[in-house]
Amino acid sequence: MKVDVLLGLQWGDEGKGKVVDVLTPRYDVVARFQGGPNAGHTLEFDGKKYVLRSIPSGVFQNDKMNLIGNGVVLDPVLFMDEAEALCQGGIDLKRSLKLSKKAHLILPTHRLLDAANERAKGDAKIGTTGKGIGPTYTDKTSRNGVRLGDIFENFGEKYTEARNRHIARLEALGAKPDEEELAKLEERWMKAVEYLKEYDIIDGEFAVNDALAEGKSVLCEGAQGTMLDVDFGSYPFVTSSNTVCAGACTGLGIAPNKIGDVFGIFKAYCTRVGSGPFPTELFDETGKKIRDLGHEYGAVTGRERRCGWIDLIALRYAIMVNGVTKLIMMKSDVLDDFPTIKACVAYKVDGKETDRFPYSIDADRVEPVYVELPGWQTPMSEMTSESQFPKEFNDYIAFLEKELSTPIAIVSVGPDRKQTIER
Repeated sequence: MKVDVLLGLQWGDEGKGKVVDVLTPRYDVVARFQGGPNAGHTLEFDGKKYVLRSIPSGVFQNDKMNLIGNGVVLDPVLFMDEAEALCQGGIDLKRSLKLSKKAHLILPTHRLLDAANERAKGDAKIGTTGKGIGPTYTDKTSRNGVRLGDIFENFGEKYTEARNRHIARLEALGAKPDEEELAKLEERWMKAVEYLKEYDIIDGEFAVNDALAEGKSVLCEGAQGTMLDVDFGSYPFVTSSNTVCAGACTGLGIAPNKIGDVFGIFKAYCTRVGSGPFPTELFDETGKKIRDLGHEYGAVTGRERRCGWIDLIALRYAIMVNGVTKLIMMKSDVLDDFPTIKACVAYKVDGKETDRFPYSIDADRVEPVYVELPGWQTPMSEMTSESQFPKEFNDYIAFLEKELSTPIAIVSVGPDRKQTIER
């Protein structure tokens, strides 16, 4: 058996949670392989909305194993809040969810460091969510991290060593924490660590590979999007982990030859949260209209998303570095009212046209080159099959498939799991 990988191809927020929920019935295991609790997956069904931060989106299906892999950084407090809300909603989480011992923990001082580092950057700030994710990955790569498995072995010593190191760093940044405030944060954090012990904390890499050896099917779920990858995204305005397909290997302990299909998710347009370059961003009424129609606000943070036309240069690049085999287009219904739709097919970089994603996409160097396509001006949200698609929408799909050299296998025409059409 091979694992299939599902990930975002843009700057995140593509709608991965809904697609995982739709695809989950075909898999025995759903595993999250990277990222932290800033990556909110929103799912809507049966008239209810759910927002997941760290927990895999397969938990709403019965008889599935869900795994938080070693590539994830976990905040015990946010995990406890998220888990308790799901349990109160009738989800038998303690039966279905497993956590990898090698996942790194976000400490209270990591969050303080995140805020202090952003303040120190001034106008050059990255625009992080302040969840402590970057500092946690920094500790991981500098070999100073505290892992989930450590809560069972010399935990007090390891925690205190990390805490003291962080406080020294905060003092150097002129951000020494208030002792009383930090004590309150730590009290709640330690309570959440005890809550974590109620779950199965396992060797995740063995669990995934044992499942494959037993002939079980596995879906690997990514967070954020390709253009936020720490190596291949719009650096330095990126996240702190590998969001690309290779991250599934390192984030779960899966060999590259075990990768099967790679599902790449993208919106029919483009969005971005936080700072950083965004070549096709719209600053006019069109951008505002897309934001309003698409409800483009962060699932976890509530922040406004920057909106723009689809960027096929970035999308082709994302397909290449991920080895995407099937595309999934989300939120096509948001563009229902537009008489014309634009797509970026090239960049002018320093005045020269290129169809390749450049080293830097700074706004003062990169100018998008657009083509215009006729809009379908038809309400898509009530459609249930491909046979109902208007000609203009079919033409848009055909145009994208030709430009991207990859088939579009699934089209989403609304937020509910039922508003998902397979082609």
